[in-house]
Amino acid sequence: MTYIRTFGPLVALALSLASSLVAQQAASPVQQSIQNALSPNPLQGSVSHEKATAEVIPLSIPDAVRRALRYNLALINSDATTQQVRAEQLRRLANLLPNVSASVTETGQQIDLAALGFPSGKIPGVSTIVGPFAVFDARVNLSQSVFNWNQVQNLRSSRETTKGALQALRNNRELVVLATGNAYLQVTSALSRVEAAQAQVNTAQTLFQRAQDQQRAGVTPNIDTLRSQVQLQTRQQQLISAQNDYDKAKLQLARTIGLPLAQPFEITDRVPYQSLPPLQFEVEVERAYQRRADYQEAQALVKAAELSRSAAVAEHYPSLGIQGFYGDQGLNSPATSHGVFSAQAGLQIPIFAGGRVRADIQEADATLQLRRAALDDLKSRIEYEIRSAFLDVQSAAKLVEAAQTNVNLATETLRQAQDRFSAGVADNLEVVQAQDSVAAANDSYIAAVYQHNLAKVFLARSVGVAEDAVQQYLKGSTK
Repeated sequence: MTYIRTFGPLVALALSLASSLVAQQAASPVQQSIQNALSPNPLQGSVSHEKATAEVIPLSIPDAVRRALRYNLALINSDATTQQVRAEQLRRLANLLPNVSASVTETGQQIDLAALGFPSGKIPGVSTIVGPFAVFDARVNLSQSVFNWNQVQNLRSSRETTKGALQALRNNRELVVLATGNAYLQVTSALSRVEAAQAQVNTAQTLFQRAQDQQRAGVTPNIDTLRSQVQLQTRQQQLISAQNDYDKAKLQLARTIGLPLAQPFEITDRVPYQSLPPLQFEVEVERAYQRRADYQEAQALVKAAELSRSAAVAEHYPSLGIQGFYGDQGLNSPATSHGVFSAQAGLQIPIFAGGRVRADIQEADATLQLRRAALDDLKSRIEYEIRSAFLDVQSAAKLVEAAQTNVNLATETLRQAQDRFSAGVADNLEVVQAQDSVAAANDSYIAAVYQHNLAKVFLARSVGVAEDAVQQYLKGSTK
C-alpha cells in the first residue's frame, strides 16, 4: 500500500488565511456563500450529533479548540487514514507470521477402477467398482516463511509509513487549531465591527435630531437635516451588513468546532491587542525542525521509501519457507483413524521475472527521489514560514499602533466638528466627513488587531507549537 498524504494540501489554508480575509471583505455576502459552497474544506467542516438547546452557552478559545480537536472533519478523516495505514502494516506483518488452520472432513466415495486404467476382468474376482466408503480426515495445517528479505523490508517500510501517518495526524491537529483560532478571531473582529457600527448609528441619530432641532429653530437650512438623515440611513445599512457578517462568522465557527448550527452561543474572549514577547529567529527555526509534525512525517516517509527500495532489490534474493500438516485419517469414523503428517521445506530462487523486479526498483527510486525533494523543500519552507510570520507580527504591531493613533485623531476631529456645528460656525458637512473618518479609522484598527492576532497564531503554527501556544498567544479579556 502506498501511503498518500491525504491532508498535504491543507497546509495551503494556513498560508492563505490572512489573504483570504481581504478577499472575503471585498466580496459580497452572497459571493462568499457561493465560494464556500463550491470549495468545501475539511478544516471548515465537522461531525457532531449533539442537539441544540435554547440556552446561550459561553464559548472561550480553549473551549473552541477542545471541541474542534474532537469534532473537526479534517481530524476525523486523518484518523481514518491512520487506521488504514495501520491495517496495511498488520497485513505486511501477517506475511511473516505462521499461518495455522484446522480442518475436519468426512468424505463419501465410490471409485471405478476401470476409469483409472484397470479394465474389467483383468483381475479375477476383483470388481472394478470400489465402495462406497467413507474417509474421515482431521488435520492442522501450518505454513511459515523462514526467510524472505523482501517481506521483511516491506514490513519495515510500512512501520515507517505508520509513523508518518501518526505525524500527519498530529500535524492536522495543528492545522485544526490554526483554523479554529482564525474562525474565533473572525467572530471577535465581526463583533467589534458590529459594536463600532452601532456606535456610529447612535452618533448619526444624535446628529440627525440636533439638525432637526436647529432647523426648527431656524438656525440651519433643510439641507443639513437631509444630509444628516442620509448619513443615519447609511450607518444603519452598515450596521445591518456588519450584523450579518457577525452571524455568518459565528456559523462558520460552529461548523469548524462541531457546534449545532442552531445552538446560540456568545464568545467570552475578546482578544485585544497584546504585543508578543521577543523571540529569537534562529532558536525558533531549530525548534520548528524538532516540533513540526509535517517535517517529522516527511522524514518518516523518506525512510519508508528507502526501505521500499531495499524491498524491491530483495526480490532478486532466494526465499525459504516451510509447510506441513498433522492429523488423523481413516475409514468411516474417527475410531478407525490413524495419525498422519507431512512436512516440507522449500527454497525458491528467482531466475527470470520478465523485468518486473527492475520495474519495481525504478518505481521505488522515483518515489524515493520525490520524497527526498519534498523533505528538502519542506525544510526550506519552514524557515520561510517562520520568517514571514516574524515579519507579519512586526508589521501588524506597527499597523495597530498607527491605527490607534488614527482613531484618536479622527475621534478628536469629530468632537471639534460637532462643537462647531452646535455653535453655528459651520454646517454639518464637516461632521459627516469627520464621522466617515472615525468609521474608517475604527475599521482599520479592527483589521489591524485581527491581522496581528492571526500572525501570532500562524507563528505558533510555523514553529509547530500551535496546540500548546495558541492560547498563550491569544490572551483575551473576558467580557
